[in-house]
Amino acid sequence: MNLNKIVSWNNLFLLGVFLVLLNNTSCIDYADNVNSNEVTDEMMEVDNLKTGAFFSQMLRRVIIISDGERLDSDYQIAQNLSHDLFSGYVAATLGSTNHNGQYNFQESWVNGTFDFAYTGIMAPWQNIHKLALEQELDEVDALATIVKVEGMHRVADSFGPIPYVSYGSSSLYDPLDQVYAKFLDELDHSIDVLGNYVSGNSEAKLMSDYDYIYGGNVEQWVKFANTLRLRLAMRISYSNPVLAQQEAEKSAHNLFGFVEKKSDRAELSHNLLVYHHPLQEIAYNFNAGDCRPGATIVAYLHGLNDPRISRYFTAASDDGEYHGVRIGITTSNMSNYQGSKISNFNIDRNTTPVVWMTAAESFFLRAEGALRGWDMGGTAQHFYERGISVSFEENNAGSADSYLADAVSSPASFSDNVGSDNYTFSTSVVPAWSEEAEFEKKLEQIITQKWIALFPDGPEGWSEYRRTGYPEVIPVVKNSSNGTVDTQVQVRRLPYTRDEKINNPEGVASGIAALGGQDNGGTKLWWDTKPASSN
Repeated sequence: MNLNKIVSWNNLFLLGVFLVLLNNTSCIDYADNVNSNEVTDEMMEVDNLKTGAFFSQMLRRVIIISDGERLDSDYQIAQNLSHDLFSGYVAATLGSTNHNGQYNFQESWVNGTFDFAYTGIMAPWQNIHKLALEQELDEVDALATIVKVEGMHRVADSFGPIPYVSYGSSSLYDPLDQVYAKFLDELDHSIDVLGNYVSGNSEAKLMSDYDYIYGGNVEQWVKFANTLRLRLAMRISYSNPVLAQQEAEKSAHNLFGFVEKKSDRAELSHNLLVYHHPLQEIAYNFNAGDCRPGATIVAYLHGLNDPRISRYFTAASDDGEYHGVRIGITTSNMSNYQGSKISNFNIDRNTTPVVWMTAAESFFLRAEGALRGWDMGGTAQHFYERGISVSFEENNAGSADSYLADAVSSPASFSDNVGSDNYTFSTSVVPAWSEEAEFEKKLEQIITQKWIALFPDGPEGWSEYRRTGYPEVIPVVKNSSNGTVDTQVQVRRLPYTRDEKINNPEGVASGIAALGGQDNGGTKLWWDTKPASSN
């Protein structure tokens, strides 16, 4: 296949490497192509700029950030108007009645989720991989591969089977279990390579001039990769529990440990890269505000008397209270949901970082592992309570002691303060741990607190909701899926893209066959196998 209608982005060359948009009409190029807009090898040889520039490009596209033209809208269509909504973190206040928030999947938006990942992550990774093999730089290849897995597992968790295992030589889609096996193999290898590279030298640096996450600190990358392996192991806990436990315990026993402190977490550092937070731009500067806090997370934080609510959101100026919005609302006066009666996101445009992985997540992952009887090096209660405490620390929310002792507060009913789209939760989950509670009650506590700590990482929040059934997410007001998505079960995946269906029909057909169901938003992914009766 060839890229169609390639458009180069003005002023967005990163040290000579361009990032192409597909103008919403192109398909992914899985083979090596020569593009007239690319700089030549000779232009990129100086000071290893070639590999470094490709690496920096990848970092900007895992979660799309903006430091120039159009990128905020790229984040909006690739993540904000899908994953962020479905996770319960965000509601769209576009004013349109045709959007993903009502399960009316917009083809051009879904294209963005798929295309931006392949042009911005897979294509530059392939170039780095080739260069690293030629120059025998295994450690550079390992570092780039970790970033690739971090970016592409989000894509696989969105669609299901994707082109991955044989990327570069085949445009066929691989079954999701094979994609996950590849993810885990790649992380195993990368952790070993970088672990050897840093062994005996905790100050070992790599790609320092191009690393906007850890500034070239290899030991930190090993911690991140080890935590990412645990995340992916937990993702397959229902579909392949044997492999899940094996990989999780491998991470628990790794000498380098996990992301455990705020200084460890994977985030795009404002000290290393000048950018602004795309969610702030969308909420404050797009039209009158294209999104607002989701009703679900506001109701949870309010009902649980969670002090993180003021760290995540601003109070509505009308009454000083916190008010969210349900997804899929229909109204003739959307401005009511964009103004002073509704909360907004407490995000500083220039200082709030885009976070790939919080420190708290590693504790919640181990809490669930311990709950399942895996050897995580501690008890479920210990890791659960540490996860909450660390999340409070990460968000400057003060001490978590009284919160951890609260066995009374539970999610509040949602009351739409400018409409009638109210909701009453069936859950009575509380912060305080009870060792006497049954497995599912403990699991709900772990995932609920993990989900709160993950905010605003929509892709991960949505995936964990689908995997476990927790937390209870308020369903969509209007379901325009024509029966393909059950309102109560909620959306389980994104349909394959229009452009791939046109330009790679054989590949899409292989994906649908591997999916084992219809290509719509109601079909569950391979790892989404928990029996509904368990929730």
